[in-house]
Amino acid sequence: MGILEALEQRVIFFDGGMGSLLQEAGLQSGELPETWNIKHPEVIIDIQERYLLAGSDVITTNTFGANCLKYGKEGAFSLEKVVSAAIANAKEAVQRARTQTGKEAYIALDLGPTGKLLKPMGDLDFEDAVSLYGEVVEIGVREGVDLILIETMSDSYELKAAVLGAKEHSTLPVFATVTFDSKGKMLTGGTVQSVTALLEGLRVDALGVNCGQGPLQMGNIVEEFLAEASIPVIVNPNAGLPRSENGKTLYDIDADTFAEEMQHFVQMGVRAVGGCCGTTPEHIQKMTTLCKNLPAKPIEKKEKTLVTSYAQAVEIGKIPVIIGERINPTGKPKLKQALRDHNLDYLLDEGVNEQEHGAHILDVNVGLPEIDEVALMSEAVEALQSVLDLPLQIDTSNPEAMEKALRIYNGKAMVNSVNGKKEVMDAVFPLVKKYGGVLVALALDEEGIPQTAEGRLAVAKKIYEEAAKYGISPKDIVIDGLCMTISSDEQGAVTTLKTLQGVREQFHGKTILGVSNISFGLPMREYVNTAFFTMALQAGLSAAIINPNAESMMQAYYSYCALAGLDAHCQTYISMYAAEAAAKKAEKEARKAAGLPMEKTEKRAAKANAANGSGKMEGTPLFESVLRGLRDKAVQTVAESLQMREPLEVINEELIPALNEVGKGFENGSIFLPQLLMSAEAAKAAFEKVREAMDAQGGSTEKRGRIILATVKGDIHDIGKNIVKVLLENYSFDVIDLGKDVPPELVVETAIRENIRLVGLSALMTTTVPSMEETIRQLRQKAPEVKVMVGGAVLTEEYAKTIGADQYCKDAMASVKYAQSVL
Repeated sequence: MGILEALEQRVIFFDGGMGSLLQEAGLQSGELPETWNIKHPEVIIDIQERYLLAGSDVITTNTFGANCLKYGKEGAFSLEKVVSAAIANAKEAVQRARTQTGKEAYIALDLGPTGKLLKPMGDLDFEDAVSLYGEVVEIGVREGVDLILIETMSDSYELKAAVLGAKEHSTLPVFATVTFDSKGKMLTGGTVQSVTALLEGLRVDALGVNCGQGPLQMGNIVEEFLAEASIPVIVNPNAGLPRSENGKTLYDIDADTFAEEMQHFVQMGVRAVGGCCGTTPEHIQKMTTLCKNLPAKPIEKKEKTLVTSYAQAVEIGKIPVIIGERINPTGKPKLKQALRDHNLDYLLDEGVNEQEHGAHILDVNVGLPEIDEVALMSEAVEALQSVLDLPLQIDTSNPEAMEKALRIYNGKAMVNSVNGKKEVMDAVFPLVKKYGGVLVALALDEEGIPQTAEGRLAVAKKIYEEAAKYGISPKDIVIDGLCMTISSDEQGAVTTLKTLQGVREQFHGKTILGVSNISFGLPMREYVNTAFFTMALQAGLSAAIINPNAESMMQAYYSYCALAGLDAHCQTYISMYAAEAAAKKAEKEARKAAGLPMEKTEKRAAKANAANGSGKMEGTPLFESVLRGLRDKAVQTVAESLQMREPLEVINEELIPALNEVGKGFENGSIFLPQLLMSAEAAKAAFEKVREAMDAQGGSTEKRGRIILATVKGDIHDIGKNIVKVLLENYSFDVIDLGKDVPPELVVETAIRENIRLVGLSALMTTTVPSMEETIRQLRQKAPEVKVMVGGAVLTEEYAKTIGADQYCKDAMASVKYAQSVL
């Protein structure tokens, strides 16, 4: 019986931690765990056999960190040899356990994170990441693993690369688990809802959570997964939270408590359970004893239509969704010229503006006859995702451009469009099957646009049925009822509205319209658009492609939501228009006091003042450029600022306040890591221009102090360190970056030689935390005046204290604040 068949019938048990047991067996600080596949195979086999005898159905190969970034193609510990030995060890363990129990077991090829951020945030190219994972998968397939387990992922983009690497190099089942922080967010901002939509769109076979926390802390996350997922959910927690005693990492949940918590998860509906850091064969044995006779709860299919970015999930059907139409060259000469000039900043400005005016999703269309749409579409998607967290609608009739954009898109995109023509369905459906997406389906086919609602509904039915052959659910199809201008067809609006109603009533489906088409050729189109938009909403319109900058359209939208009971206590409506009401009142009082009518500019100022609660400006162009992460615009606007202000004023009154604002947003969860890093890059570029100006004047920017940063010995994961470095440098700290896999002696020598007062240490893996503790011990012994701040996925505040650190920094902004307090 295959793993998927078994998963359909019963609860499946994974194994537990490997690294902590290797440490007990003698793995040295900084030693690569995967090398033990070759150096000490009996130890690996013994651990895996113990897990199988404890009741595990699945054992994971000792390949968590095995990739070409760590292991080369040649030598005694080449990638090929390390992975092949790991699988051979697992097979031997299965054979030994089978002779004792007669039980079959499954071998999962274990794929962990690379430790690098992908471009544009980092330096690892997306396609290189796909190839990197694919290389390991090819070895695994050849050596005979049963499934692929992608685990401990904290970046949805790397997660997507790993899934594609697995699926493009094998036909094996693919399971994927991710890790969250205490706020329920992935490192780059992903949520349970967004990552579930992404993984289900990529057609993984099971998904869930592992590492980062113990079962007591994972309860809410598990509930969310069960509420969102339509496929089996996996939960592999740590044995609680870690601490250090006498140089040894211990966890705060014993085997009995762990088993009881896992029993509760199975009763909730989790289909596969196991352990991660700190769990042992005893934890697994007690878990399987409690859970093995529990019935597997049926898995319910969820009918949510979700479009996602790396950090947001927008549900279509809950309340009407606004899709911004401004990044589409049709009828927009300025945008056409920007596309011809390859002026991506213009697109970014439009996207930012649409988000600020209430768009939930942004349509992206760059199709012009004279440009390379395939290349430009991908560039536009990457650029927009680097500064905005809104999901995107990829709008193209070019299948090649569609595939390339879907491949590099970070999330589950909306895809515009498919229709009832067989040729088009044959081209588009395979792309959505592979990459996921919510399809806009136009109700037309080879015979053209049906003139009746019944005809359009027949086309919609054909599209639903053909999509089902590709495994595409009706929930991932949004029917475009087609707006035909009433200037040439007086029944055009009526037919469209009937189509909307029919989709809702006959198919329980979702609908979309390009609303402004209804008024083409008429004067004062806004009047017609607004009235029709309201009628369409009442008829069940799920998503509208409109200009969110059109005030009357958004007024209609917010008013409708309030009137239809979709805006609890009218909170959104009030938040949008209370400031305007206050501004009008202020305008009336000012006019009365002065005896003169106010000018339009004064009205706008009064409205803005009411909106932000003060008479201050919302921000200079430079401030806004940094806030939005617009690097090129920051360079342009800093030059303008330097013409009017002294360099130090630009730093202290524009750049630093902008970074502080971004930092506050990051801390409260309104801004995510990609935006934080792009804002930092924009500020860095602007700082460079300020430094040039100060050098020209004979001055210099003052450094706040010098800091050493290092990823500790044995750990090649430098994501966290690099993020901290970018932020510290933007706050004028001088960073000495010692890199990754840094011996304690080098940290100490550098701190003494350079007279350093603060050291920052990073570690991702439990097996490398002893290296961090040893580094701190040596610093205390030889440079006791040096303060040490630490961070990393495996650390907690208590754990940091037990290894002797002065400060635990949960994220990059916490590191900046501590550095400011010390230096």
